[in-house]
Amino acid sequence: MDKAANILIIDDEPQIRSAVKNALREVADRIGEAATGAEGLTAAVTERPELVVLDLGLPDSAGVDVCRELRRLLAAPIIVLSARHSEDEKVLLLNAGADDYVTKPFSVLELAARARAQLRRARTGAPATPAPMTIHGLSIDPVTRRVDRDGRQIHLTPIEWQILSTLVSAGGRTLTHQQIFDAVWSRQFGSPQQYLRVHITNLRRKIEIDPASPRIVITEPGVGYRADVIR
Repeated sequence: MDKAANILIIDDEPQIRSAVKNALREVADRIGEAATGAEGLTAAVTERPELVVLDLGLPDSAGVDVCRELRRLLAAPIIVLSARHSEDEKVLLLNAGADDYVTKPFSVLELAARARAQLRRARTGAPATPAPMTIHGLSIDPVTRRVDRDGRQIHLTPIEWQILSTLVSAGGRTLTHQQIFDAVWSRQFGSPQQYLRVHITNLRRKIEIDPASPRIVITEPGVGYRADVIR
């Protein structure tokens, strides 16, 4: 992947900004820094970054408010850094426009991999004819809607296909229960978690080598699900 033209880090701690810069030095040509939410929003307008890494613990603004305003200003992906583990907060951030989140202390390799995946997804967009892909030995063809493992076709119900397709199309991002529910069922009533739990269980029985230890459809407890396409 070509290097990014510009990445913006919004974090009030110099040591964290330094750690993020080191993690992304092979990903970015240019890295901008901001120590407050206000500085970050100004930089977002003037520098037009291709990716924003946003820390929630800012001195002047609530992280979710900065995230929401960044999403209004930019189409660029937003990766949130947080030392907090609240599932409700993660759901709130994803619904506010964040594309991914990494919990501190973070792995340098993981942050770099997630940044590359987000940049790749943002640059390629949604192709007119999605290419087939293989995830942990499972072959998925978005055009024919064919799913195979070891040359054997796996028959999915329309709902199971929609769930798998929605997760794969997200490029490794975590989708909340509500986001998946809206994409698959296109309606505003019912319990997303209740609907999804049954269908995800059935989907895993068909596509996972070991449904009890899934490697393709990953649960983010209390938040939602993601497809493990970042490798």
